[in-house]
Amino acid sequence: MRIIIINGPNLNLLGKREPDVYGNKTFEDYFSELQFRFKDIQLEYYQSNIEGELISKIQEVGFSYDGIILNAAAYTHTSVGIGDAVKAISTPVVEVHISNTHKREDFRHVSYISSGAKGVILGFGLQSYDLAITSFKN
Repeated sequence: MRIIIINGPNLNLLGKREPDVYGNKTFEDYFSELQFRFKDIQLEYYQSNIEGELISKIQEVGFSYDGIILNAAAYTHTSVGIGDAVKAISTPVVEVHISNTHKREDFRHVSYISSGAKGVILGFGLQSYDLAITSFKN
């Protein structure tokens, strides 16, 4: 099984950015833990702060991978283009958020991705990614 995690803007700052919301661990360190825990799955990771690059990556892998875990971060609430890309591909997408976006600002309660996603996982910290990976195994 081949799954890619695609992270959007500012997630490259995990471990430094708002540790009270996002924790103290870098995503690279966490990704190494995921690879160790899910040895039977080929996990890949991609991050970009640029909307068009995220869309291009979704299109690139969206017909050949077994799953995409997408944390589009702030683009979740603003990008019709990313939402359209998710709807255009055949690979199932699980939308993930580290924080519970419904406990945050009102604009974060809207997702342009959810309607095209297999499911949505939010509010479990980095463990949200573990849950998303597990959802592809079932």
